[in-house]
Amino acid sequence: MMRLYFKIIKHTFNAAKYLSFGKIINLSRLYFSYLRSDKRYIFHHKTRPYFISVEPDNFCQLKCPECSVSQRKLIDKMYIDEKIYQKVVDELKETLLHIIFYFQGEPLLNKNLAKLINYAHKANIFTSTSTNAQLLNSDKAREIVLSGLDKLIISIDGSTQEVYEKYRIGGKLDKAVQGVENIMEWKKKLKSITPFVEIQFIVFKTNEHQIRDMKMLARSLHADRLVFKTAQLYDFENGHELLTSIDKYARYKIGNDGKYHIKSQLKNHCWRLWSGAVINSKADLIPCCFDKNTDYAFGNIGTKNFSTVWHNKKASDFRESILENRKQYEMCRNCTSK
Repeated sequence: MMRLYFKIIKHTFNAAKYLSFGKIINLSRLYFSYLRSDKRYIFHHKTRPYFISVEPDNFCQLKCPECSVSQRKLIDKMYIDEKIYQKVVDELKETLLHIIFYFQGEPLLNKNLAKLINYAHKANIFTSTSTNAQLLNSDKAREIVLSGLDKLIISIDGSTQEVYEKYRIGGKLDKAVQGVENIMEWKKKLKSITPFVEIQFIVFKTNEHQIRDMKMLARSLHADRLVFKTAQLYDFENGHELLTSIDKYARYKIGNDGKYHIKSQLKNHCWRLWSGAVINSKADLIPCCFDKNTDYAFGNIGTKNFSTVWHNKKASDFRESILENRKQYEMCRNCTSK
């Protein structure tokens, strides 16, 4: 436990280097605007998000059953336009603290991922991404470490192939494990403290019996952290075969009506709408990562700057509607954000 705390403290100090006066002022404006949002709608025109998610690509080689990408029968494979991405970074770099290189597709399928990360790193922005690690061979791991990536989340949802592939359909556990080993090896060779390597284990009914084994595996791999995450499920109201029996890791609970409901209270405000946004591979600016099908896009930033779209009428109307009745949106009814 002390070893984990030491690592977190070390990486916290590393992250602090991305702070600046302009970023702190912007974050303060966002936070106070959010605090006052339940009184009346306030959103200062000078505010910008302190984080954004950028989708490097919109497809994946695995077929995870609860993933919206897997549920699509047909998909036009798209990669984020690098010029549009660079334009956004250049516009927001004075106030932006964090770029998450992930939305729905598998980030490593974009061969220029390391280049995208490095562009943000050079602009003094904290960077992170999440991967199934199926493509994280030694060469790719070296690229990622050299890119300056600050945090890497690797999804491993089982300690044996039999259990792992029940959700990560088409994936190989040994490749994911090797991916962790490759990153740790190159961190050591290049004498780099980054990226902070977090193994993420989504707890399902099918793998909940391997929690202890997963702790042992993460320890043997010398990962910086192991996180057990609750599963977001579709059609959960009448129960679900993947819903864990461990209440601590269940996102849903049974109500008086005999149906399952999300545990969070879903008050009529949402910090994510004030603090961040998502840019998908088509350059659509959408409210958050729960808008899987781009149903509520504010607009496209291909021909307009980010701030114009983030502050346009469509964006303002959507934020105001959340303050009036958040539960009117299906995507919000499956969200744990406060």
